[in-house]
Amino acid sequence: MGASSPPSPSTFVPSRAQTLEVLRLMGEYRPILMLKGDDDGYGTRWVLDGQQVEPGIASYLMNAGFLADTGATDLGARKLTLTESGRVLRRNGLLWWDSLGFLQRLKITIFG
Repeated sequence: MGASSPPSPSTFVPSRAQTLEVLRLMGEYRPILMLKGDDDGYGTRWVLDGQQVEPGIASYLMNAGFLADTGATDLGARKLTLTESGRVLRRNGLLWWDSLGFLQRLKITIFG
């Protein structure tokens, strides 16, 4: 995809409704916190406003280049914020969601 063509929602996005909800909650600037947890036996966790972000969603957003590590908090958690392409994905995803009817939204929410 070139810089001028915006990303479009597709079937490879994990749990599209949940992914879009994470993007919506992040807004333009709110970070996801990545908590490394190998030492505590729980593995890495991602949280947004104290709520867990599913690992598949967080991994997808990071691997696709929609999130960037913007440093650590005072307690050592990594702050992940939207990249420019992440902001475009968020904006286009919200427009796409608004264009859907109730039954389409329900189907996507239930079946992904």
